[in-house]
Amino acid sequence: MMLPADGHVHSEWSWDAVNGSMEQTCARAEAMGLPAIAFTEHADYTPWTILRSGPHADQHLNALATSEGTLTPPELDLSAYLACLQRCREQFSGLSIISGVELGEPHWHGSVVASLLSAGQFDRVLGSLHCLPLGQRFTGPPDLYLQRPAAWVIREYLAEIARLIEGTDTFSVLAHIDYPLRYWPLEAGRFDPGAFEDEFRYALHVLADTDRALEINTSGPLHPEIVRWWHEEGGMVVTFGSDAHEPTGIARRFTDAAAMAEANGFQPGHHPYDYWRRAS
Repeated sequence: MMLPADGHVHSEWSWDAVNGSMEQTCARAEAMGLPAIAFTEHADYTPWTILRSGPHADQHLNALATSEGTLTPPELDLSAYLACLQRCREQFSGLSIISGVELGEPHWHGSVVASLLSAGQFDRVLGSLHCLPLGQRFTGPPDLYLQRPAAWVIREYLAEIARLIEGTDTFSVLAHIDYPLRYWPLEAGRFDPGAFEDEFRYALHVLADTDRALEINTSGPLHPEIVRWWHEEGGMVVTFGSDAHEPTGIARRFTDAAAMAEANGFQPGHHPYDYWRRAS
């Protein structure tokens, strides 16, 4: 079976992809036989607090943060990104290269998001949630787990996902609904999706009602229950995203992810780069 298109990839134009390279990623995609790749660069507008130390601390992020640990993500250089995209399209004519953006917390940043989308004319727009309000600041899952019970983090995250979906129509694909699971603390024991079934189902139902797509993100653990619940809540479409931040990460575990999608009622489209749709 041909691998699905990778619909969530970052290059040097994402502020946190220090090892990213659009050209090298395209070369690798072509060599792997991927039908298409979407460069969905970060557009983040929420300043959040980051970890200064610990297993999930990132030295690149530390260098961008203030002495108090507040990170304000640099803006996407749209003109340079689009110029690089065009060069790669000319160089790799056998690969479908899709323009895209990953909007962080778009429901909190309506006007600036609208301006970016108007200027960019993107083919693929992802919506994502990377942090939550905690007191007077915004904090990502690694730090949240240090300050709140693990179950609280998951439930608050999924509640905010529902608010994100209802609060904006600027994106067509919901990225990594399971984002906090990448940082699930060992001391919390093995993660059990069933313990949060109601919260997942509610967020998935809200998404299904908008006729948007759910991304199967392969950068963290794969939980087939989430895809099954998506199907049962009326979800019609899935996409696949490696969330790669360097060339070697593209299409990570896509064979397993595609098999999981098929086992839960989704099938490839007519073209290799199409979304996968609910089996009839």
